Amino acid sequence: MVLIVAPDPVTNPNSRLLADKEAIHSDLERIATEIVRDVSQPDDIIVVGIHGKGVWIAEYLKKILADLWKTTILSGTIDVGMHRDDLNEHPLPNLQPTNLPATITGKTVVLVDDVIHSGRTARAALDSLHDFGRPDRVLLSALIDRGDRCLPIAPNYVGRSVDIQQGERVQVTTLENLEGFEVHIKAA
Repeated sequence: MVLIVAPDPVTNPNSRLLADKEAIHSDLERIATEIVRDVSQPDDIIVVGIHGKGVWIAEYLKKILADLWKTTILSGTIDVGMHRDDLNEHPLPNLQPTNLPATITGKTVVLVDDVIHSGRTARAALDSLHDFGRPDRVLLSALIDRGDRCLPIAPNYVGRSVDIQQGERVQVTTLENLEGFEVHIKAA
């Protein structure tokens, strides 16, 4: 998959840096090492990014896994828009194409997102994923866990956990040419 990435707009000067490019790279290397430890066969794995920044992080993670395993790793993308539980409260989201390998049945799917908060996006991703087959198991990876779940869903792999104040949000910034990421905390 070839990704052409424009850098995110410059962040608000009132934001504070939580993690720079090097720290995020280290977090993703640790996550990849944990996945290698937990998944015995690289040909059984499919790394699936949740549309939005989860796609970019999944692609970055896939490259690290391919280097560790010295093989090609299957990957894909998934849109959760039609499985959101707030469709009656908000307009229909801008849907993106779901692109998965021929079959996910019997595979280990690693769902990847940038930030996990309430757990609702992860639940929608699970619902959407099962429209395409029955994986042997699904593992959830999030670059940032900001806690405060509404659903009993927890990621298997987390880059870093953060406590933020009410009225703040986490912003994952994609650097030019997908050279990495930065994470900022900013006022909502």
